[in-house]
Amino acid sequence: MAKPNDRTGIWIVDDDRGVRFVLAEALRDAGMEVREFENTPSVRKALREAMPALLVTDVRMPGESGLALLEELHVQGIGPVIVMSAYTDVATTAAAYRAGAVDYLAKPFDLDQALASVQRALADVPQAEVASSASAVPANALLGESAPMREVFRLIGRIAASDLNVLVTGETGTGKELVARALHEESARRGKPFVALNTAAIPSELLESELFGHEAGAFTGATRRVAGRFEQAEGGTLFLDEIGDMPLILQTRLLRVLAGGEFYRVGGRELIRCNVRVVAATHQDLDARVMAGQFRADLKHRLDVVRIELPPLRQRRADIPLLAQHFLANAAQELKLPPKRFSKAALKAIAQRDFPGNVRELENLCRRLAVIAMGAEILPADLGKSVEAQGGDWTDALREWAGRALERNEADIHTRAREALDRVLMEAALAANEGHRQHAAAALGVGRNTLTRKLGASRARRKS
Repeated sequence: MAKPNDRTGIWIVDDDRGVRFVLAEALRDAGMEVREFENTPSVRKALREAMPALLVTDVRMPGESGLALLEELHVQGIGPVIVMSAYTDVATTAAAYRAGAVDYLAKPFDLDQALASVQRALADVPQAEVASSASAVPANALLGESAPMREVFRLIGRIAASDLNVLVTGETGTGKELVARALHEESARRGKPFVALNTAAIPSELLESELFGHEAGAFTGATRRVAGRFEQAEGGTLFLDEIGDMPLILQTRLLRVLAGGEFYRVGGRELIRCNVRVVAATHQDLDARVMAGQFRADLKHRLDVVRIELPPLRQRRADIPLLAQHFLANAAQELKLPPKRFSKAALKAIAQRDFPGNVRELENLCRRLAVIAMGAEILPADLGKSVEAQGGDWTDALREWAGRALERNEADIHTRAREALDRVLMEAALAANEGHRQHAAAALGVGRNTLTRKLGASRARRKS
């Protein structure tokens, strides 16, 4: 078998000499080197001395089928491979993609279409290196090279080793929890738990128990003692997200814990001492809430010892290409899809968007593109298809996604689609209403508790 670097142009395998000739001439006219084969045994013989940069094979030929060759090449890591066939039934198409084909050309095909397919596949040849380097970065890493993010990294580096409480501010979707995790991982507490709680996702009547735990019999349904988040985070870091939404009565209890390092469980008499670093986050203006009597000034001072302000994505556009490629690679890996990459034009178009939902909106866009973009290289035209705010019919994109998922025999298609629909609608409504949950819920026509519950469930699934 030839070595991987002994690649020799495009190989076309088809028992129909006319198809081979027409396609080969079109590719040669485009400046490509082409070799022609009439059956799979001749391809195997050639593979002893060289390897193709790309192989285009027919499905049904006398003797062994192109699918059998495709499966063998996929196991050996030889490719990419494009399949062409006059038979475009679902079973044949699905079998080709399952066996590792990067594209499927239905005969008779337009030569311009075939040339575009070949160019996309060739663009994917170095993609393995791109995907491996991107996947080397943890999925939840805090990324950025822009000046605003360098300042954030500098602050994290300076204060991580201390035990000072930190307040992280920024618009919804900017990555405040990632900052909290980075502070924890770079501190002496890294070997202890990191515990996160979204205070806005818990009904106010249950939030006290979530924070401080409860004793058996403390309230109806409390059949056993349960440790709260402060106990769970002992020795480590407790991240309190959306702290601006915390009810005033609980703000008083939290202040006592921060001041004295001790608390009682709900319904308990045992004084519990704790050693926990608190990192809080909010998208709201706490100073304005203090002035309005909605947030305690003394609690704000306890939390706001050091403040880290995360910039919105529109103020760090230089980071968008880096983030987009990272999210796209992670989405392909997570969803077990072929790796893809952005064309320069697509990255430029993305970097010009405002992304009111910030990094979270960009991540969702990349996840959609990983599923519905046709080629290995994402083009500007793909962006219009996947972002329905541009005015297209979103059901077309959903139908295309569902068709591909069914062809791959993927599991839980309906559940995944419903969860994705809920998440996108909720995040869009929050972004449109500056993070105000009651207004977002009203805009969607659902109750605030329903919105909060669904958001909490969605975030829990993404972390699990």
